Amino acid sequence: MVQLKGVNSVKLEDYAWNKHEQKLKEEQTEFKPSNPKIKIIDNTELRNKIEEALEKMPQKLLAQWTLKVATPYLAYLDDHLKDDSRINLGIDTLQKRIDGSIRASDLRKVGFVVNELAKESKSDISKYSARSFAQAIATGHMRGHALVSSDYAIKAINVLTDNSTDSSTKERERQLNILHELI
Repeated sequence: MVQLKGVNSVKLEDYAWNKHEQKLKEEQTEFKPSNPKIKIIDNTELRNKIEEALEKMPQKLLAQWTLKVATPYLAYLDDHLKDDSRINLGIDTLQKRIDGSIRASDLRKVGFVVNELAKESKSDISKYSARSFAQAIATGHMRGHALVSSDYAIKAINVLTDNSTDSSTKERERQLNILHELI
């Protein structure tokens, strides 16, 4: 069982739908913040706070959180991608995974399709926004994609604001607020 502030204890199979991540959680003795997988200008203290909170959430809530973090950035996709059907395909497929009506392998296939949005992006802001979204969808397969999705949201902010730490901090605060709304 995993204890959550504001939420009753979480069963391991609710914490992670993936056996590998369940095993890692069972073996974890203490929380240690990770380093971002991408280069970002960020508020490390808030990132660590978010990561620690995410560690206590069931995967269902985690997937909902990451989608709420990533979807506002879809507005920054290049014009030729803004109405792309792969966006709704990703959202609908993640919702089906959250509802338990599809398998992880079905979601993974769609995740690869959604990731093509980033490959087809011409601008950096579109590319990072699409990556944030694709990582959000992938959270239905593995929990670890959630923090990467939020880091890509920060990367998008970095591009939009010429690496403003104030803007990164405001985005992390928004991410924390979404967390508090869910739990």
